[in-house]
Amino acid sequence: MKITAITLCATLALSALADQKPNIILVFADDISARELPVYGSNVWTDPNGKNTGDLNYRAKTPVLEKMAEDGCWITQCWGATVCSPSRAMMMTGRYAHQHKWWTNGDLGTSVNEKGHRIPWPLYESSPLLIGHVAQQAGYGTYWAGKTQMKGSDLQKFGFDEGCFTPGEQGAPDNPYTDFVLKPIESYNGPQINLNSGARIEKSYGQFSWYWKPHVRLMNYPGAEPLSWWPNTPESKASFGVNTFGPDKELDFIFEFMDRKHAQKKPFFIYHTTHLGHGAHDWLTGANKQSWTPTPKVQWDGKKYTRTEPNITGDKGVFEFNDSITEEGIHRHLEYIDYQMWLYQQKLEQLGIADNTILIFCADNGTSKYGKHSPDRQKGCHVPLIIYAPGMTKQGRQDILVNLSDFLPTIADITGTEIPADYEVDGESLWPFLMTDKSEHREWVYSYRGPMQLIRGEQVMLDGNGAWWDITSEPEDLISYTQIKDWGKVLEGQREEREALLRTIQPYDLHAVAHDAPGTPPAKKKKRK
Repeated sequence: MKITAITLCATLALSALADQKPNIILVFADDISARELPVYGSNVWTDPNGKNTGDLNYRAKTPVLEKMAEDGCWITQCWGATVCSPSRAMMMTGRYAHQHKWWTNGDLGTSVNEKGHRIPWPLYESSPLLIGHVAQQAGYGTYWAGKTQMKGSDLQKFGFDEGCFTPGEQGAPDNPYTDFVLKPIESYNGPQINLNSGARIEKSYGQFSWYWKPHVRLMNYPGAEPLSWWPNTPESKASFGVNTFGPDKELDFIFEFMDRKHAQKKPFFIYHTTHLGHGAHDWLTGANKQSWTPTPKVQWDGKKYTRTEPNITGDKGVFEFNDSITEEGIHRHLEYIDYQMWLYQQKLEQLGIADNTILIFCADNGTSKYGKHSPDRQKGCHVPLIIYAPGMTKQGRQDILVNLSDFLPTIADITGTEIPADYEVDGESLWPFLMTDKSEHREWVYSYRGPMQLIRGEQVMLDGNGAWWDITSEPEDLISYTQIKDWGKVLEGQREEREALLRTIQPYDLHAVAHDAPGTPPAKKKKRK
């Protein structure tokens, strides 16, 4: 990352905001397409069954995020990867899959550990400067809460001082406090046993609950073991149960950490990878399905939110809800996110640091049953991005291109951490655009799904199926672009951009020839039975 005049101006603008470094809160939601947020203006969104709908009953109400987008800004075209693991790798590393080798879910590049076992190549080995390290090196207190999705990795090596994980890393030991668990009978992706009801589930995958009666694991909590269970006090053990909602506990521990860092006069970086937006097994209704599970009820009165305390009763797969929780639906998840963003704002005001805290909301990939894992156009990779930073020069809608890889160099710019000149990152810092009169950010955004490559410029887009699309106008549903089949009938500038984009992605096309960590022997092919 080179120091330019614009970067220097952005740094000076930041230093003028406050005497101390700004706090940073990055809320990274799960499986939420940009179209789900009203601010993006789509005429189509997702109903509780995962179908396209224009029904306003299923349109999320997000007044806090909309005000944040107005006072700060919202980015029309932010891209991640098409599904969770590679998108989180892009965010964590500031790199694309040709470097970190996390190509898509179920297709992670491997390395061989000290015991000679083939494992997914840990991101802290492929990319020893992660987003947490960037903040740590600048003297920040760092906290990671929510979903991890770092298969086979040591969670203490990602640059975070503390954490609160729901359900924690894959392979975590059995939780002694919750029976909201699907236990594999033979394999992770085979039939399961619901440990609460005893029912056999034929089509699911092994999981702990991360919503109701959640699996909660703490990392480096003061006075506890490096990885310890919650509930962890007589009071929390007495109150823990089916009415405990995982996202609430994440925020409780985040706020406790913020209190401690503020008392120490130390800036903090919060990386909140909430599960909200992601479906889960429905332990409450006995329907034995994956759904956007109910949340506690929240109500916005135009100035503030109020929350109804859940009053779920019952056990062993038979529960009564007593009209205290919502119905299912991704719109309810978005509304709970909006409530939590309001809680963040209230906390910052309480601590007196609202004018020195940067608040960011985005998501990892497209909505389940619509875009998640899809290589079609930008269904899988088009995600929301809303940013508020004191002193920003940009407000409202910003028609620019942003990749999740841009976050690591952006955090480096904000914190004043210097990325070594010989350390290659694929992202570009967004900070100069936000803090100066710079009118553009980058010329293209990139995504991937296994060997598939997707790229978007200003006029044309290549999807993972190899189809090209005319993007010179934005359709009302944010996806129904016109496919280009005859390049003789398009503008010369579009043809030129196509050639430039093809040259751009060529160095990243390493799935077939450099799939794993350097020096890793090829995997043995499984014998067919």
